[in-house]
Amino acid sequence: MSPELISILVLVVVFVIATTRSVNMGALAFAAAFGVGTLVADLDADGIFAGFPGDLFVVLVGVTYLFAIARANGTTDWLVHAAVRLVRGRVALIPWVMFALTGALTAIGAVSPAAVAIVAPIALSFATRYSISPLLMGTMVVHGAQAGGFSPISIYGSIVNGIVERENLPGSEVGLFLASLVANLLIAAVLFALLGGRKLWARGAVTPDDGGVLGKGGTEHTDSGTGAGSGTGTGTATAPGAGGTAPAAVAVRPDQETGGAEGMGVRLTPARIATLVALVALVVAVLGFDLDAGLTAVTLAVVLSTAWPDDSRRAVGEIAWSTVLLICGVLTYVGVLEEMGTITWAGEGVGGIGVPLLAAVLLCYIGAIVSAFASSVGIMGALIPLAVPFLAQGEIGAVGMIAALAVSATVVDVSPFSTNGALVLAAAPDVDRDRFFRQLMIYGGIVVAAVPALAWLVLVVPGFG
Repeated sequence: MSPELISILVLVVVFVIATTRSVNMGALAFAAAFGVGTLVADLDADGIFAGFPGDLFVVLVGVTYLFAIARANGTTDWLVHAAVRLVRGRVALIPWVMFALTGALTAIGAVSPAAVAIVAPIALSFATRYSISPLLMGTMVVHGAQAGGFSPISIYGSIVNGIVERENLPGSEVGLFLASLVANLLIAAVLFALLGGRKLWARGAVTPDDGGVLGKGGTEHTDSGTGAGSGTGTGTATAPGAGGTAPAAVAVRPDQETGGAEGMGVRLTPARIATLVALVALVVAVLGFDLDAGLTAVTLAVVLSTAWPDDSRRAVGEIAWSTVLLICGVLTYVGVLEEMGTITWAGEGVGGIGVPLLAAVLLCYIGAIVSAFASSVGIMGALIPLAVPFLAQGEIGAVGMIAALAVSATVVDVSPFSTNGALVLAAAPDVDRDRFFRQLMIYGGIVVAAVPALAWLVLVVPGFG
């Protein structure tokens, strides 16, 4: 049995054990990386650790640390209130606002994980408060980031178009952008319909200050004596025709105002103002000056912790350490696979197939499967050159093939093992992380199974380009 095949079988065993025995998959993956790297690939410790995602480790720790402070001092509450007021209480619009926001950030040049790192904690805090499915909100953020990810001025778009030009292949910058935009928009629409979007519309409008629900006639419905105005709000509210309950109103802290006619909601304090400034600084540093999101977030969190130690005393404990272990372990094993040539071996095997259309769909699947665990752009950089030989035969349209590879390799970033999926998992407050992880993994598996075939059918088979 070849070393490459052994490494793939070990990965399958890791998945099976983690699923059936509830062992942290990251810890299993570290053990597998040590065993396979040492016994099969003849790697030393440096070779094994070469795949450790140090940059992602810092991003996960830094961003979750900063937003743990924001949750502790009530800044995320204030942002949620502001978002509700922005859409006039229509909670159903918020997932689409987050989709558009991350899409706009990536379209103007933000790296996809940076955009998700900025938006996901706010979006998921909103989802928690208003009983929106975290899976819906998280996937809307990720698909929004990928929707704008291939604009001609974006990072992904510039890289892929550069590879296409270097390989002397015909390309279409606008076609690539539209393919990703339409694919992710359609997926988002399906998710919205299936994961509670219709119930959100039926719920009506919520009041931003107490979580109550406004009926279509504008009348507020809350349980008597349990609204936010009482200071002990724990009741629920039902929208006419919704067939369910709206989120409970939260207890009012001394630093909150119940709003009433003024609709003030959670008021700004010096700590919250400073946190908002820090969040804006994070966006400016990452997008404007191309600084590392993780290191910037850690620095800003340390500054806030120093100024307001009481608010941030428990923030370090709220960093998603189990998620950090999970993601870093799996990606370290993927790094061992790359080091021993398993991924190249699989790609070259597919590229040698004599049937161009079959080779095309298999390359799309390899791009999707590997990208669910590794760098999307890195995978495209490896797969596009592998597609050159049969693209040169003229039987496959280059424009459609490149677009199909791009969509297949990026739409799967909802996987909890990818950077974007990991950020969503780590950013979700007050959820059962094991359950949320399984939801993301199942959804990621559905995307991996379905999207490459659909992208191939729509973009490759007709022969575009």
